[in-house]
Amino acid sequence: VNARDRIGSGPWHNAKGAMIAESVADLHSDGNNLTKETQLNEKGEVVNGRGDRPNRHDILTGSQLDGTAFSGEEGTTCENWTTSGEGSARVGHHDRQGGGQNPTSWNSAHGSRGCSQENLQATGGDGLFYCFATN
Repeated sequence: VNARDRIGSGPWHNAKGAMIAESVADLHSDGNNLTKETQLNEKGEVVNGRGDRPNRHDILTGSQLDGTAFSGEEGTTCENWTTSGEGSARVGHHDRQGGGQNPTSWNSAHGSRGCSQENLQATGGDGLFYCFATN
């Protein structure tokens, strides 16, 4: 199942009401408003990013750049989000900074070192997910 097909059609606002994207197409374009300052947690707080301690900018997605699932590839969703052991997950950078194949991608920057909390933290994350509310 593609993440982009399960999040509604938009628009989306963050926990403080700032517009993030008008539509699915906008969300997956360079014109969205996804930045470290706008990608807040559920309490309206900024999530640590690159340069902060600890860095928590890797957000679990399992998705490609366009929000679709990888087809037939292992190691992109920690076995469909069921394991904390072997494997890997595709992550995005909420602050749009860092390394990897797509360093400025919010949803598909690189794979994690593994699926355990220790490996997710070592990669620059904390096991966080994005949340999109729909009406």
